[in-house]
Amino acid sequence: MRGPAGFLLCSLLLLALRCPEVATQDVQPDPKTPCANWMGGAPGYPGHNGLPGRDGKDGKDGQKGEKGEEGVQGPKGDQGEIGVPGREGPRGFPGYPGQKGEKGEGAFVYRSAFSVGLTERAPHPNVPIRFSKIFYNEQSHYDASTGKFLCSIPGMYYFAYHLTVYLTDVKVSLYKKDKAVIFTYDQFQKNNVDQASGSVLLHLSSGDEVWLQVYGEGDNNGVYADNINDSTFMGFLLYPDLDDH
Repeated sequence: MRGPAGFLLCSLLLLALRCPEVATQDVQPDPKTPCANWMGGAPGYPGHNGLPGRDGKDGKDGQKGEKGEEGVQGPKGDQGEIGVPGREGPRGFPGYPGQKGEKGEGAFVYRSAFSVGLTERAPHPNVPIRFSKIFYNEQSHYDASTGKFLCSIPGMYYFAYHLTVYLTDVKVSLYKKDKAVIFTYDQFQKNNVDQASGSVLLHLSSGDEVWLQVYGEGDNNGVYADNINDSTFMGFLLYPDLDDH
């Protein structure tokens, strides 16, 4: 085929052979090229989103920052519950003695006591024996002029006597309110000095009197005393009747 038609056919064949070479060199042909306009298909649809990638490794800690300014103090919180008591600690050393306190008012002490001795020989019978040697009579509850003890504090009392016996027998009685309470008898042995004694507990009321006297006639008044022999009489309060004070 000759002439202009044959020339056009040869040009198209040459162009078709050249386009595959260009396609092998570029994955996506340039849309501006003539081949792309001649052989390009319809535009595709956008692809789906891919899956998220995995978290990366934690980075290294940065350097420690500078200390910040102190903040404003917050309000006081509520008081917490009382905790369990702790174990007892070790015992401490003794402290120093404190200063002496002022003298307080002492409780009233009830006192009543006497102790007396005989100074005369052979006292008269049937009358109180007057013990005029005073050993103790601070409260003056014993009257040496009468030989009687006068109760001023009601309560329980103890009385005792120790008599020297000489020259004749002795029979004495301890009296309370004109009534003999106990008796003591001692038979004198010739050329000898003997002893007679007695004791008793008595409850006395205020105003009661107690004394010692020879019982019977004159043959029984051998109570004796001198500078080396004593005959004594004593008594004291054991405890008072608190209901009466």
